[in-house]
Amino acid sequence: MEAELEPHRTALFGYCYRMLGSPFDAEDAVQETLLRAWRRLDTFDPARAPLRGWLFAIATNVCLDQLRSARRRALAVDLAPPSAPGGPLGVPHPDAALVFPAPDALVLDPADVAVRRDSVRLALVAALQVLPPRQRAVLILRDVLAFSAAETAALLSASVPAVNSALQRARAALAAPVRSEPIDEELLRRYVHAFTTGDVDALVHVLHEDATMSMPPLPFWLRGRAVLLHAMAASGACSGASLVRCGASSFVQYRSGSPFAVVMLDGRDGRIGHVTTYLHNSPLIEVFSRHSDEWTAAAA
Repeated sequence: MEAELEPHRTALFGYCYRMLGSPFDAEDAVQETLLRAWRRLDTFDPARAPLRGWLFAIATNVCLDQLRSARRRALAVDLAPPSAPGGPLGVPHPDAALVFPAPDALVLDPADVAVRRDSVRLALVAALQVLPPRQRAVLILRDVLAFSAAETAALLSASVPAVNSALQRARAALAAPVRSEPIDEELLRRYVHAFTTGDVDALVHVLHEDATMSMPPLPFWLRGRAVLLHAMAASGACSGASLVRCGASSFVQYRSGSPFAVVMLDGRDGRIGHVTTYLHNSPLIEVFSRHSDEWTAAAA
């Protein structure tokens, strides 16, 4: 029976990541979920609920427990107004304040990639953090993981009408469009080539005119294509840079052969709309680097 728990790890990780906004918190939650499940195997009754539903019920309780004492995570661009070019970098945000990305290989089952990749784009995971925890759980269970209203109600020990009401409120809260969209492969290729060669003229054609660039954990961030290009040119951000792809739109950035940052890109109106560069975060760089081979193999 214990061997039957492990195949659910990726789906559980994806759920906990969407709930908590951090791959590190998600890993802790999954470990706690599997530990609780292992300890309670003698209480599991397949006649009452399938194993998948039972595990997600445990994971939901684990996540809700974590969220009771946690502050809401957000993107750096949502925690401070845009900075003036050349201004002070400011005091870094604590890790607990920030939404962090997770590698696609950790979050998505191979069969789910085409359908659910949008639900783990950085901006959308950040948007989920605005919802109250139980509404967040209902929305993810119903709209991402395709649990029925009855299954979701059973997981949350709630009534079906209560679940339907929470889902309506959650959908309404996220009704305002999140300014983020997938990036097609050709645009991604053009951005990577322009950035790694320092071709500012080419970057003009791939960046959205209202693009943002942030560098968590620093509160310093910029808005506007002209401002971004000036800052990149002045700082030499592209000099000696290379990008190793680790997901649909994620990269580990290297400088002089050493890993420097994790870079997440989001699209907007057919161009690059958001560049989020997580600086000097060794655990994050390590987890993305570790899964770059899995992305390469899956994309081949």
